[in-house]
Amino acid sequence: MPFTLPPLPYSTNALAGQGMCQETLELHHGKHHNAYVTALNGLIESKGLQGKTLEQIVAEAGKQGADGLPVLNQAGQHWNHILFWQVMSPKGGGDKLPGALETKINSDFGGVAQFKEAFKQAGVTQFGSGWAWLIIKSDGKLAVTKTPNGANPISTGEGTPILGVDVWEHAYYLDFRNVRPNYLDNFLNKLVDWEVVATLLNKGGLQSGQSA
Repeated sequence: MPFTLPPLPYSTNALAGQGMCQETLELHHGKHHNAYVTALNGLIESKGLQGKTLEQIVAEAGKQGADGLPVLNQAGQHWNHILFWQVMSPKGGGDKLPGALETKINSDFGGVAQFKEAFKQAGVTQFGSGWAWLIIKSDGKLAVTKTPNGANPISTGEGTPILGVDVWEHAYYLDFRNVRPNYLDNFLNKLVDWEVVATLLNKGGLQSGQSA
């Protein structure tokens, strides 16, 4: 099967001290993410996805509206989670950002604190399941946005994500129960690997390297 579940860039207990316990990671990565990969592989032949990159599949499914949802629900979630795992670290969080990233955030948001508040509010106000994002827009500016369910800014055409946080309840219920604001505070202040975000800014986003 062409699409695969990437290994975590850290052990399943590596983030326990930062507010994401081993059971959360085992269930979220090993069960939820893996289920999206399996379902996506089951759609390749029937949906004519052969030879397309994961990014192409997500973008095309987003343009198809309701007809594209069966593919987007799986391909989008696969892409979203690839980014999600990469932007966290056992040594993440805090307000000390790499220079170029901090300069860009200061320019486009007025400061790191203002960015964090905007990002948190995007996650808090996403009704039901979905994601909050930091994206590079077509004009080169950074912006915060949110998407429902498995959609992402690639599928909506809003821009290129360089930071994303999962606000589906399975991402935080074991650690924070239903208190999403606390989960988002913890994500920003203890989990985000700002070095990775800075690298993605410099590279113009993430390429999954996966294709059908």
